[in-house]
Amino acid sequence: MDELVREWSAQLLDSGNAAALIAGLVSLVLVLNRTTWLPLRNVVTIAHEGGHAVVALLSGRKLNGIRLHSDTSGLTVSTGKATGPGMVLTLFAGYPAVSLLGLGGAWLVTVDLAHVMLWGCIALLAAMLIAIRNAYGVLSILVTGGALFAVSWFATPAWQALCCALLSWFLLIGGLRPISELSRKRSRGRAANSDADQLARMTGVPAGLWLVLWFLLGLVTLVLGGTWLLLMPQV
Repeated sequence: MDELVREWSAQLLDSGNAAALIAGLVSLVLVLNRTTWLPLRNVVTIAHEGGHAVVALLSGRKLNGIRLHSDTSGLTVSTGKATGPGMVLTLFAGYPAVSLLGLGGAWLVTVDLAHVMLWGCIALLAAMLIAIRNAYGVLSILVTGGALFAVSWFATPAWQALCCALLSWFLLIGGLRPISELSRKRSRGRAANSDADQLARMTGVPAGLWLVLWFLLGLVTLVLGGTWLLLMPQV
């Protein structure tokens, strides 16, 4: 039985297209299934809040802290000018950050640099840990970082690539669901202080247009990243 499993694994990993397709289908199920989505959404929230934090720092704002909550919501607090390009970019960055991280991961997998993706994510999580201001946030970062470290340390290069392909697919697909969820919340009169609504008040551009823009960006990255993964020669 063990020999059959090893043989099946070897055949799967030698076939990049099949492995990437299976990883994509698994990620789709993980995102669409409520039972798996609820805990795994924390990964998306980490990427989302990390995007806010990075752009806040790049735009010259002071990062005061990040909170990750058990309901999978998050909050990044920074100080600086209350209006202007820096604040707009900081508010805008959260949703695209998830998809762009998935796109970057997809590219690294296709050029046989999965280990760079793993250690890069670990380094980003370590930096983010410094800014976390609540216990659940610390736990989320440690669990996520621990899982990535285990893959980077114990898995073979082929399985590292497959795990990174799975993570890339999950971010590419999972980056779209929170946008849809926010749209439904807003249609019921909830989430009045969402990123989209804050941008609307600051720029005069309707919140719905920000949602459409985020969703279109997510679709473009999904198509591009998915194409890279499906056409890679091997995993």
